[in-house]
Amino acid sequence: MEVTPERSARYGSGIVRKSPRTGKLSYIPDVNISKRPQVGMRFRTVDEAYAFYENYAKLGGFTIRKNTQKMIKGIVTLKYFTCSKEGKKTYQKIDTVNDMDVDNVKGKQCRTRPSIRTGCLARLIVKRLDDMTYKINSFYEEHNHTLVEEGDYQFLSAARNLSVVQEDFIQNLSKLNIGPVQAFNIMRTHYGGFEEVGATAVDCKNLKRDINAYIGEHDAEMVVSRLMDKKRYLPDFSCEYLNDDKGELRGLFWADEEMKLNYMQFGDVIAFDSTFRSNKYDMVFVPFTGIDNHHKNVTFGAALLASETAESYNWLLSAFKKCYGREPRVVATDQDPAMKKAIREVFTTSRHRLCMWHIMKKVAEKVGPTLKKDKSFRQRICDIVWTDAIQPEDFEEKWKEIMSDFHLTGNKWLSDMYAIRNDWIPAYYRHENMSGLMRTTSRSESDNRFFGQFRSSSHTLVEFISHFETAIESQRYKHRKNDHDTRNTTPDWVTDLNFEREANEIYTRNIFNDLQHELLLGVTESHSMNVEQVGEFIKFSIKDLDVEGSVLREVLFREDDMEIKCSCGRYEQYGVLCRHIFLVLKMSKVETFPKKYVMRRWTRDAVPRKTVTSVKENAEANQTVDGVNKVVREIMIGTEYIVDKLSKDMEKLALYRDKVKGDIAQLDEICGSSQPIQKKDRIATLLGFKQPDKDTVRAPVGIRTKGCGFKKRIKSTFEQVSTKQPRKQRTCGICGSHEHDKRKCDKKPEAS
Repeated sequence: MEVTPERSARYGSGIVRKSPRTGKLSYIPDVNISKRPQVGMRFRTVDEAYAFYENYAKLGGFTIRKNTQKMIKGIVTLKYFTCSKEGKKTYQKIDTVNDMDVDNVKGKQCRTRPSIRTGCLARLIVKRLDDMTYKINSFYEEHNHTLVEEGDYQFLSAARNLSVVQEDFIQNLSKLNIGPVQAFNIMRTHYGGFEEVGATAVDCKNLKRDINAYIGEHDAEMVVSRLMDKKRYLPDFSCEYLNDDKGELRGLFWADEEMKLNYMQFGDVIAFDSTFRSNKYDMVFVPFTGIDNHHKNVTFGAALLASETAESYNWLLSAFKKCYGREPRVVATDQDPAMKKAIREVFTTSRHRLCMWHIMKKVAEKVGPTLKKDKSFRQRICDIVWTDAIQPEDFEEKWKEIMSDFHLTGNKWLSDMYAIRNDWIPAYYRHENMSGLMRTTSRSESDNRFFGQFRSSSHTLVEFISHFETAIESQRYKHRKNDHDTRNTTPDWVTDLNFEREANEIYTRNIFNDLQHELLLGVTESHSMNVEQVGEFIKFSIKDLDVEGSVLREVLFREDDMEIKCSCGRYEQYGVLCRHIFLVLKMSKVETFPKKYVMRRWTRDAVPRKTVTSVKENAEANQTVDGVNKVVREIMIGTEYIVDKLSKDMEKLALYRDKVKGDIAQLDEICGSSQPIQKKDRIATLLGFKQPDKDTVRAPVGIRTKGCGFKKRIKSTFEQVSTKQPRKQRTCGICGSHEHDKRKCDKKPEAS
């Protein structure tokens, strides 16, 4: 391109001129006159004038910024808008003679950042008139720098702005543990390219930075305030928290209405276990877990604790008891002594069981390397521990035999476990109601892994609570899906018995499948060996044909009132009738399912339907979704529906696209520039948390829990051996053989 003083030339999106006096080039945006500022143009507000100049800058290939202003009594009377390249960058001069200054410069790492400033004089000045409007008082359109082409405008800072919808999208993805960079990659793939997003990955990370800055030191106060507001305004929501003398949060427990309803139906057996690295303060997360009517995990409540002492657990269990009004029948935990002490003091009527899995996991470590590999030992110990088919006296006899046969009578750890056998061996609680429902804390640990999908060790408490609510919503969705499958599917029948059809109408699908399996075994793999009258009852002696060496099971049946009981105890342990009883019902030609043995916790209607169908409304209330966001979602869903309908007809799809573009242009003409939302208000809307004026609760500092990572945990001998790296094998440096080194290698070159 050649430019002379007599002529102009086009370059990029502008016109280039050469000054005949100075010889310097100037660049003028080539923009339609209707979009170009003119002296005398009037605007209602300063922001409206800025929006007009900003649109002109976008079309012309440059960016602008607000500059100085003149105010009288708080009212702007004169405002300057300048090119972003106005001014010059100031550089700090370093006196290299002064040694102290040199040391300061060396000790400070500065980021090198190129400047965009060129001293450009392009500007627009608006002045306030007596009628309270603003007019363009001065306009200088020549730039001393090249203008950006249309395809490169996306790289300018003014063009990189996350829209409200994009910010919501990033925030919603963060609730699924998807970070800002991954969110950006999803958006650029969905939109069809980097340039279509209108922002960069750095802008997405900056949003995360701004959210964390907004939360700041108010983290604990914001969470406690929100949960206490729910307790104040939402029906049957419970929240309790504990502070220390310094005002630091030491404990937090919460449960909503549906958690309480679930506890009323399924709270006979619960498990809880602490999990670590769920937030940036290393507070331990303690969910209370049970089993619902689909035999799936259900959460009754949750807590955060700053320590794992007996006092902390004592406070937590007291809050749990206050919330629900009654204790669970059975509580399963690991061998944490603090938990055990607190349960004994607070849950005075509950049966505390220790997790069998945690104890059996340690057996291999405690018996030594020889017995650890002994299949006979492992088989014999598992046969008496994991079964509920033996009596306590049989267990004790066989335990002593194993200890004697393998010379373990002096093993202190095994002796200690034997001393507390009532707390973990099924033989000692096999006759208790629902004793087989939960023998380990695997349910609680499974719940921990489930919540682990939504949490991170870097999360603030605000983020943790938001992600927890997302996880609970997911859990409840699966429950509703299981309800739907139960109501709208029909199983394959395995018999022609009428009570099989009745059972299908009573139980949920998963429970019916288990019951149907027992029914099939009863009619195909069980046989009545003897029938006799015993008082008012008929006694059936049943043998399991598919179990080698099985003992005879005795079933007592009284037809008058349908009283029936089996010696296997399956109904007492699990709440579902066994194969032996089904065989007796078939032999007795019973047509209807015995309703007195239907346990409500396994039925279809265990949880009231109105609660299930209103989950969505409750979830929206819990997330403080305002009307604007709701309308936005409806518009997006509607647009998606229209596009889906028109996707097969290119002509109609193009017409719809043109209509949308026309609506956008018309909207820009009518609305102009909307008042920008303050960053603080926008983040408050995104999070659903308000920033408090004063903090009465502070986040804990210096927590040292078992999983906090501040102090390295001492590993057991078994762990040290199993994780020890194998010793590096000797290798010859000449031929690579493992049989010798290079000194004895036959291929070693002879010395000259």
